[in-house]
Amino acid sequence: MECLKLIASAEFPEKRIGYLGLMLLLDERQEVLMLVTNSLKQDLNHANQYIVGLALCALGNICSAEMARDLAPEVERLLQFRDPNTRKKAALCAIRIIKKVPDLAENFINPAAALLKEKHHGVLITGVQLCTDLCKVSAEALEYCRKKCTGGLVRTLKDVANSPYAPEYDIAGITDPFLHIRLLRLLHVLGQGDADVSDLMNDILAQVATKTETNKNAGNAILYECVETIMSIEDNGGLRVLAINILGRFLSNRDNNIRYVALNMLMKAITVDTQAVQRHRATIVECVKDSDASIRKRALELVYLLVNESNVKPLTKELIEYLERSDQEFKGDLTAKICSIIAKFSPEKIWYIDQMLKVLSEAGNFVKDEVWHALIVVISNASDLHGYTVRALYRAFQTSAEQQETLVRVAVWCIGEYGDLLVKNVGVLDIEDPITVTESDAVDVVEVAIKHHTSDLTTKAMSLIALLKLSSRFPSSSERIQDIIIQNRGSLVLELQQRSIEFNSVIEKHHNIRSALVERMPVLDEATFIGRRAGSTPATVSTSNGPSLNLPNGVTKPPAAPLVDLLDLSSDDAPAPSSSGADFLQDLLGVDLSPASKQPGISGTNQAPRTGTDVLLDLLSIETPPASPITDILSSSQVYKSPHASLEGLSSPSALSTRAATPAGAAPMMDLLDGFVPNSPISEDNGPVYPSIVAFESSSLRIMFNFSKARGNPQTTSIQATFTNLSPNVYTDFIFQAAVPKFLQLHLDPASSNTLPAGGNGSITQNLRVINSQHGKKSLVMRMRIAYKSNDEDILEEGQVSNFPRGL
Repeated sequence: MECLKLIASAEFPEKRIGYLGLMLLLDERQEVLMLVTNSLKQDLNHANQYIVGLALCALGNICSAEMARDLAPEVERLLQFRDPNTRKKAALCAIRIIKKVPDLAENFINPAAALLKEKHHGVLITGVQLCTDLCKVSAEALEYCRKKCTGGLVRTLKDVANSPYAPEYDIAGITDPFLHIRLLRLLHVLGQGDADVSDLMNDILAQVATKTETNKNAGNAILYECVETIMSIEDNGGLRVLAINILGRFLSNRDNNIRYVALNMLMKAITVDTQAVQRHRATIVECVKDSDASIRKRALELVYLLVNESNVKPLTKELIEYLERSDQEFKGDLTAKICSIIAKFSPEKIWYIDQMLKVLSEAGNFVKDEVWHALIVVISNASDLHGYTVRALYRAFQTSAEQQETLVRVAVWCIGEYGDLLVKNVGVLDIEDPITVTESDAVDVVEVAIKHHTSDLTTKAMSLIALLKLSSRFPSSSERIQDIIIQNRGSLVLELQQRSIEFNSVIEKHHNIRSALVERMPVLDEATFIGRRAGSTPATVSTSNGPSLNLPNGVTKPPAAPLVDLLDLSSDDAPAPSSSGADFLQDLLGVDLSPASKQPGISGTNQAPRTGTDVLLDLLSIETPPASPITDILSSSQVYKSPHASLEGLSSPSALSTRAATPAGAAPMMDLLDGFVPNSPISEDNGPVYPSIVAFESSSLRIMFNFSKARGNPQTTSIQATFTNLSPNVYTDFIFQAAVPKFLQLHLDPASSNTLPAGGNGSITQNLRVINSQHGKKSLVMRMRIAYKSNDEDILEEGQVSNFPRGL
């Protein structure tokens, strides 16, 4: 209230103190400002220009929307006041008003345009800024300025750029750089999206870009603003090249701030003219090696955007060379970018493998899991490079100054898979140096990895698997390998302890099945792995035996599509992934590293059953051979009704009772794990019986569901689907797809065929397994989609099954 009393005084000193207190103590949200509106209005109309100036300063600082509407006419009138200082303050106050109430912008268009003709630089700067803000909030103002003001602005900028020395405006030898920058920003706004206006300003922009001195900060500021204007107006190739060259000169400047803003601008420019930016590639790469962390990171992001198929090799080479001497805190970002570049632009697999090995050798501890997983997938697919790769990894392991965890993992995996190629020097390339590796040397690598103090659970588990595989590939070293494995029997980590006991049993007692257990991994599907990394693996897709699509690098892809939309759900509500979408690392290594595996009393290898994978071969997660060889291996009895089992099931008689059946008089089941399984015959128990249902029927197709459920596992239901063709035409490329709600998990086995005979003369069968997490609370429900060809015409049928028997 004291401030209001002072403002109401007739004397200038009291008003000055009152307005100062008002601006310092109050803001636009205070209701008391309503009381000062009338005083402001009186002072804006005062005969004393200094009192008018006080009122404009106060209004420009604390103006609210209500005050703006009430006092806008006075401010508009003062834009034409005789005193330049008053006009300048009125323009600044008008900027505040149009920001608070954009609807008032049209009232200030003509007065603002008149200010652009001012000779007084202070008034001219505020007028230019007022026009800039008007153009941003009003399309009408923008159009008016483009038509009426562009020519005048270009002339003004030309006059300022060519003006002789003026002491009152000179800064570092440049006439009024602040006015330069304000004019360039207004031209930026006017030229954006308008080719005609852009043409009018091309010459002056080129003149400013070429004649402005760069040895002072003021000149650099003008050049930066000029570059930003050039990059924003409509296309002019020559000007843009000139602008990018200016940014290239900025990168050579010793001032870190100038280099940083140049890198920022180049990141925008690369989307407009990539070739012009590419000319400064060497300078940008040098910025990656800068001592300033902000410049390093920004330059690295820019280098990543510059990489293409033609320059990936030299750029990757330079980045890897710098990786060797880069700071520890920067290695993580640098490694991630290098790995992404290699994966995205790799021209050939041997180059990809070489570069990844260099990265693993220099910064393996910074490499993310999905990167070395992808490397193993690529190695698996490059069958002609297996020998070269395992030798390169052996060399890298031997020469590595410190243990890089991911390098050790990849090396151990490859030695386990291709150790015989390493010893026999298979597939030697011309670019390789000769090397002699004995069986003992190969085992030494794995032994060092498993005993090293920095090795974690994953590395040690992979090493144990590699040793088991080498015991079959190197029979003469089998005894030494067994001794190394036995040393982990007393490990405090249950995963390692269990594997040690199991693998020792395999080596010691089961020579007849060991070779089948440790066969080489099948070729890993690159397309499937990439889809899993991207989160796009189909949840439940039926794969048929029909012809597959031929893709690059020998990849085959099933023709079925994802079924996310089958239940009309978003991707978050898609059905739970089937066993085919199990964790890739677990499939690859046979190691369960989930938190559950670390709890006492829970077996780390007791993974969920996987479709089509026999328990013996699941021990090492290798592909299931045909059924007949398994029968030969377990010749003592055909114990398994289903290929689904777990290692825990092998060691648990109660678990076996639900899965296995032995005919009367048959020999006892083979003891894999030191006699944990009793030698008495196991009786068969098929569980409860449920009636069959017609799941789907149309004029051309019938689908029957037969159900079975193992006793002791009420949540899991096995379904056999039988498809019958009711039409006189043969159906080809037959594909069955299904989806379920989130509380269900659905697993589909491959169909028996992809051709359905006509007229009911034969059928196709397909096995499904549904796990109901809400068993007893919610019933099963399923939506189906059936696709096939009839007379070369694609047919798609859909349906919903809601008549499942009770109790499922």
